[in-house]
Amino acid sequence: MMLRRHPWIVPASFLVLPVLVYITFVILPTLNSLYYSFTDWVGYGADFNFVGTANFEKIFTDRLFSNAIKNTAIWLALAMTAPTLLGLTLALALQGKRKINTLYKSLFYLPICLSPIIIGIIWVWLYSPKLGIVNLFLRSIGLDQLATAWLANPNTALFAVFVAWAWQQTGLNMVIFLAGLTSVPTPLVEAAKVDGANYWQTLIKVIIPMLRPATVVVLALTAISALKSFEIIWVMTMGGPFNKSDTLAVFMYSESFRKFKMGYGSSAAVILFLMTLVIIVLYFRQTAAAEELYD
Repeated sequence: MMLRRHPWIVPASFLVLPVLVYITFVILPTLNSLYYSFTDWVGYGADFNFVGTANFEKIFTDRLFSNAIKNTAIWLALAMTAPTLLGLTLALALQGKRKINTLYKSLFYLPICLSPIIIGIIWVWLYSPKLGIVNLFLRSIGLDQLATAWLANPNTALFAVFVAWAWQQTGLNMVIFLAGLTSVPTPLVEAAKVDGANYWQTLIKVIIPMLRPATVVVLALTAISALKSFEIIWVMTMGGPFNKSDTLAVFMYSESFRKFKMGYGSSAAVILFLMTLVIIVLYFRQTAAAEELYD
C-alpha cells in the first residue's frame, strides 16, 4: 500500500548508499579542509588554534605560492591548447576510416587507461639523460647539443612533465571529438562542398562550429584535470628542480604533508577548489548556451 502511494521510495532507496559515500568521501573532507584553513593545525593531534584569515593573508605574500600560481597558469594555458588541438587533429584523421579506426583509437586511448604514476615512471625512463629514448634519438640525428637532463634542468622540467601529461590526456580528447563528429550533419558538409568550399573552408566554417558542445566538454575536463594534476608531477620531479615544476596541487601537498602545516596547506586547497568551481560554473553556462543554440 505504501509503495502504491509513494512510488518514489524504491528508486530513492538505491540512492542512499551512493549519497552516503559521496558525503563521506567528498563533502565532509571538503568542509574539513575549509575549516582547517582557518587554523594552525599541523596535521596530527588535537592541539590547534583558530587563526581566522591569517593563512590566506600569508599565502598571497608567499613567494613559493606565487611561483606555484605562475607554474599552474603556464600548465593550464598549455593544457587548453596542445591536447585539445592534438585530440581534434587525431579525431579528424581517424574519422571515417573504419578499417584502421578501431586499432588506432585503441592505441591513442590506451594512455588514459593507465595510472598517472605509471605514466610518470615511463616518461622518467624516456627522459633518462644517458639511456633515455629522447636523448638517444636526438644524438642519432646529430642534435647532441639539444640532449639534456630534461627533468633536472630548471628550464625544461615543467614542459617535460607537461608532455607526459598531454600524451595521456590527448586520447580522451580524441574520443570526445570523434563522438562530436558523428553529430555533424552529413548533408550540411556535402552542401558546403557543392557550394565550392574546399576541405579547410568546410572544416573552419561548418565542422568546427558544429563541434562546439564537444569542445566545451573537452576544455572543461582538460582544465579540471590540469588544475588537479599532482601524481605525475610528483613522480617525475616532486616539484623540482628549485620549485620550477611546483604547481598549486604540489604546493598544497608539500605544505600539508611534508612541512606539517595542514592549516596553511588547506588554505591552498580552498583556493584550488574555488578555481575549479569557477571552471565548472563556466562549463554549465556554456553547456546551457549550446543547448539553447541547437534546440
